[in-house]
Amino acid sequence: MAGFYLAFLAMLLSGLGARDQMAVAQLSLRQGQRPAVLIAGVLIACASAAFAAWAASLVAPMLAPRARLFMAALALAFAGGESLLIVPARKPKEPTRSLAALGFVLLYHQMTDAPRFLIFAIAVAANAPIPAGLAGAVGGAALLFAGWQFPQAVTHPRLRKARRAVGALLVLLALYTGLHALDRI
Repeated sequence: MAGFYLAFLAMLLSGLGARDQMAVAQLSLRQGQRPAVLIAGVLIACASAAFAAWAASLVAPMLAPRARLFMAALALAFAGGESLLIVPARKPKEPTRSLAALGFVLLYHQMTDAPRFLIFAIAVAANAPIPAGLAGAVGGAALLFAGWQFPQAVTHPRLRKARRAVGALLVLLALYTGLHALDRI
C-alpha cells in the first residue's frame, strides 16, 4: 500500500503544470469544458499509467534489489530532466476539436513525461507495479480533471516555477538514490 501512496503523491507533484495538463487546460480555455475532452484524457491517463506499470513488471523481476534501486534513480533523473528542460507549449492558435488529435497529443505527452517515469521508478524500486499503476491512473485522472475544471489556475505562470522546483528536487533525489544504490552513501 505504501507503493500506492508514494506513487500517487509523486504523480500529483510531478504532474502539476505538465504538458498533458496544460494541453487540456488550454483547450478548456479556448473551447469550454467539453466532457468528451475530459473522458478522452482520463482514458489515456489510465492507459499510459498501465503501460508504465507493465513495463516495470517486465523489468523489476530481472533485477537484483540494488539494480532496481539504480534503475529507479535513472528514471528519477529522466523525470527531473523532463520537468526542468521541457516547457509546456504555448496556447495553440487554432486548436482542433478532434478528439483523435487530442488523444494522440496526450498520449505522446504522457508517454514521455515525468509522472510516468516516476510510476515506472516506484514500481521498479518497490517491485509493486499494480499499486504504482493504480496510483498513476488515479493521479493522472485527477491532474487532467484539475486542468479541465480550473484552467486559469493551471495555466498561471507561477506553476511553471513550481514545476521547475519539483524537477530540481527530482534530480537531487535521483543523485541520492543512485549513490545509495552504489553504496556511496
